[in-house]
Amino acid sequence: MQGKFFFAFIFSVLLVFQGFTKADEVHPYHVGSVEINYNSKSKSFEITGRFFLDDLENGLGKKYGSSFHFNDEKYKTKLNEALEKYCAEYFKLKADGKFLKINYVGYEEDSESVNVFLESETVISPKKLEAAVSFLYNLFDDQINIVHMIIKGDRKSEKLTYPNRYLYRQF
Repeated sequence: MQGKFFFAFIFSVLLVFQGFTKADEVHPYHVGSVEINYNSKSKSFEITGRFFLDDLENGLGKKYGSSFHFNDEKYKTKLNEALEKYCAEYFKLKADGKFLKINYVGYEEDSESVNVFLESETVISPKKLEAAVSFLYNLFDDQINIVHMIIKGDRKSEKLTYPNRYLYRQF
């Protein structure tokens, strides 16, 4: 539980420091977090990715050759379509050696960050979890993704720094 608060605190501090930069300056840190949480009631993994809003806009723009704006309602459909494709390419999950189908659920803006929500197909009592996480690697060669894997309250976290994208944990 302390690890969750620590990473949330670090992410919040980075957001605060970003507020002290001029509008035309880019924040100096490229970090996101991904939480992969097994819900024993639905028997699926609930995945939440949290990224800086401007980084995600730029990553989508570079990938799809178009502009994206989270704070503009007219881009909502375009953003949902792009995020669904982007997540399918930059996030993979395996449980007990089997690739899981991941469904895009949606996104939510939160001040200067964006939360992206995904959910896996059902899986019964997973013991081994593998993830390939490379969000924003198409944009930054110093991107850090902090990944939390949680099964039945057992939390395992790791920092993935570009180009490292693979994480494996036994539960």
